[in-house]
Amino acid sequence: MSKLGNVLIPVDDLDKAIAFYSGTLGLAVRFRDGDRFAALDGGGATVALVAAEERVTGEVTAPSYKVDDLARAVQDLTGAGAEVVRGPETGPHEIRAVLRDPSGNVFVLYSSR
Repeated sequence: MSKLGNVLIPVDDLDKAIAFYSGTLGLAVRFRDGDRFAALDGGGATVALVAAEERVTGEVTAPSYKVDDLARAVQDLTGAGAEVVRGPETGPHEIRAVLRDPSGNVFVLYSSR
């Protein structure tokens, strides 16, 4: 089973992005990891502002789904036509993989360490 956990949004300047999404849109900041990442409350899913070193999906906004078994989910999805862009790797807060759906859209799967 998977659950939408985050929407990854690449940003050039984390301070300006937090000011915009928090100050202007009113999203509460859950936590910030230095100048690399900020998690904001998106009302059911996290709006994840990602600076250069956390841009695992490149320059595109991408959904991120939490799964119980990352290896199994990657296997099931590739069997259904997805392509692995970045294989499972340990990130600062989770284990994650980046895939592309059959239409070319990038998404992330992640699980707890």
